[in-house]
Amino acid sequence: MSKLVVQPTSTAQWHDLVSEAEAASGCLLDQDIESYLVFLLMRFTNRPHMVSRVLGLDYLRAGSAGKHLNQEKLRDVGDHCLLFSGLFPHHAEKRLVKISYFVDLGRVAYHQVAELTSNLMGETYAGLSREFVSMMDVLQTMRTLRGKGKPLGPLHAFELWQDTGSRHALKTIKAATDACPVDTTRRNASGKKKPPELH
Repeated sequence: MSKLVVQPTSTAQWHDLVSEAEAASGCLLDQDIESYLVFLLMRFTNRPHMVSRVLGLDYLRAGSAGKHLNQEKLRDVGDHCLLFSGLFPHHAEKRLVKISYFVDLGRVAYHQVAELTSNLMGETYAGLSREFVSMMDVLQTMRTLRGKGKPLGPLHAFELWQDTGSRHALKTIKAATDACPVDTTRRNASGKKKPPELH
């Protein structure tokens, strides 16, 4: 059993937890992406009401807002989708949607924020869109560290792996069964999975 090490600040504690989850998942995040994830977790620590949001409606409402407000609303949609897919994947079942719904919506929201942002933050949001699945994998690993959270069931893990290429989902499948999963998703000429289209 691993020892709990208490850090002097909540930022340091979140950073240590994210770092531990990165190591356990095999997903090493870029420093800017890792920092964003740490501060996102800090921001939403005391907001349990977030699970009642209807993110598809939030996304549609963002389109009718002014540019600055639109950026904030789209960022919030991306953030919530990341937290849902990473920390609350079982919530998708209750809403009768796939976890990959949150992945696709979150990636598109971050991509659109990147297009609306002209400074260096635009690069960060583009990175959040590209690395969304890796961040989700880190958060899902964080949920199950030390046996605390309920892992995805094999069928949901298979679906998530096939839809997104999630390494954490593949690890879950391998831990639950002797079967060798077959990837039936479309691939490009170099053999890489084709990501969802971003418009």
